[in-house]
This record gives sequence, structure tokens and C-alpha cells, in this order.
Amino acid sequence: MPHILDQVSLSKTEKLQTLVENRTSYTLSHCELNVFETYAESYLVPLTFNDFVITSMLRGKKVMHLFDKKGFDYFPGQTVIVPPSVTMKIDFPEASQLSPTQCIALAIDQDQIKKTIAYLNEFFPKEGSNEKWLLNYDEYHFYNNEEIAYLINKVIRICSEGAKEKDVLADLTLKELLVRIMQTQNLKTISDESYNLNQNPLAFVLNYIKSNLGEKISIKNLSDKACMSRASFYRLFKRELGISPNDFILAEKINRAKILLAQSGDKVASISYELGFSDANHFIRTFKKAVGMTPGTYQLQMTKKLIH
Repeated sequence: MPHILDQVSLSKTEKLQTLVENRTSYTLSHCELNVFETYAESYLVPLTFNDFVITSMLRGKKVMHLFDKKGFDYFPGQTVIVPPSVTMKIDFPEASQLSPTQCIALAIDQDQIKKTIAYLNEFFPKEGSNEKWLLNYDEYHFYNNEEIAYLINKVIRICSEGAKEKDVLADLTLKELLVRIMQTQNLKTISDESYNLNQNPLAFVLNYIKSNLGEKISIKNLSDKACMSRASFYRLFKRELGISPNDFILAEKINRAKILLAQSGDKVASISYELGFSDANHFIRTFKKAVGMTPGTYQLQMTKKLIH
């Protein structure tokens, strides 16, 4: 389930400069926070920054056009990264005075990004053959996890408040945010079915987990498959992917459960057994905590969508 960012107060009507992409800016030494609000339906609105940009939705819906590819829907709980000097073209099909669209764009000085990546490659080199830490612009659109949402909220708070030490606090938070984004990209990349399993010791492990979700999978079992000690394996997994092995296993079970609930008429108890949960009640509690509703409610919603 994507993590929604905290909403920022909308501008007062008398302070609006325009109804389309009205901008409020907060400039720090190494970054600039922009809050954009749109109050009128509009299409293919261009937006370009000279710096690398992290954008996140706060309210409403956009359709984003990037890299000459087909436009995609963009909602709260999602983030998009954009390289310097690349033009975004944005549609606002549902924006209105009563239901405005709101988005943040965090422009970060390129030197800060280079220093952060250089530091990681020197002191925390990746395990794979010739692999380096980098921002992957093929994975430019993703759901916020808990850490990314927390850090973006923190940057917004630091930038918009008037603390004397805000430049230092923002720099530290941005470094961690960049690391979390790269970890999220790593996880998505090496989880892909087309990824070479021999290229990274974690890729084989992720594939094994996905293929054996109904089994009892232990850290010892996984570390043996990666040919590493349990402690080294756990550290590597958490450092490169930003998630613990157990949390990844649980997330995969929930994702598989959502597919099974949507596609089959199987009972909740049967699905919980298939995914290796100790009992149906444990599965129901775990699913509700992750998704925000019980498996039965989720299955009912998916069934109604298919009917309509």
C-alpha cells in the first residue's frame, strides 16, 4: 500500500498568481522546494528544472508525460524523479476550484547528488559484478514506501519552517532520501524477471522467495543460498534494498494474496494456507495492517469492479 504524504495547506485565494501550476518556493543553499497548485482543467502544461527533481503528489490527479513515452496517471502516494533539463508535460483532467491538484517538486543541486553517490560507492560498494550506486532513470515512477514518505515530509517541514539550521538539516535528510530512492530502485530492478540472476547474489534469493511463498523461509536458508553468513547476508540485503528479508517476504505474500483474492473465488482460509500463514486469523490481521482492509472486504471490492 503506497504511503500518502502529509498535505500542505492550500494558498489563500487572494495570493494565487495563476490557476494553473501556481508556485510557492522555498530556497535553501543546496535545494529548492516548490509547491504547485492547479485549480483549472488543463493539458500538456510544460515544466522544466535545471536541477535533478523529486516530485510527489499531495492532492488530486495528474497525467504525466515524460521521455516521449505514453502518459501515465499520477496520484498521491507516488513519486517521480526527473533528470536535469528534462521537460515534463502535465495534464490536469480533473482539477477545479473545489478539487485542486497539489504537488511538490524538490530540485536538488547536482553536486550534492554526485557527492552522495561517490560516498556510497567508496564506503558502501555494491556486491554485484561491476555494479555501482546510481540513480536509475528507467525506474522514474514508483510508490512511496514508509521511509521515502517520512523523509519527503521531513524535507517539506524543514524547508517551510524558519529554523536557522535548516540548510544543514535539509542536506542530511536529502542524502538519506537519495539513498532510499536508490534502494527502492535496486529492489525493483533485481526483482524483475528479466534480470540476470547471476549478476547479483541477492537476485537469486529474491527469485527463490517469490517461487516459494507457501514455504517456511528462514534467514538461515536464504543466507545459505547466497553463500554468506547470516549476519553478512542480512546487512547486505538491508543496505542494498532498504528492507529486511522478512519484510520483503511479507510484502510479497501480501501482493500475491491481492492477486489471488482478485482473480479467484477461493476462500480466505484457503489463500492463507496457500501462502504459508499459520492460521487464517493471522493472515487476516496481517493483510488488514498492510492494506487497510480485511481480505474479505478486498475480495468483495475486486469482485464488484469486475462486474462493473
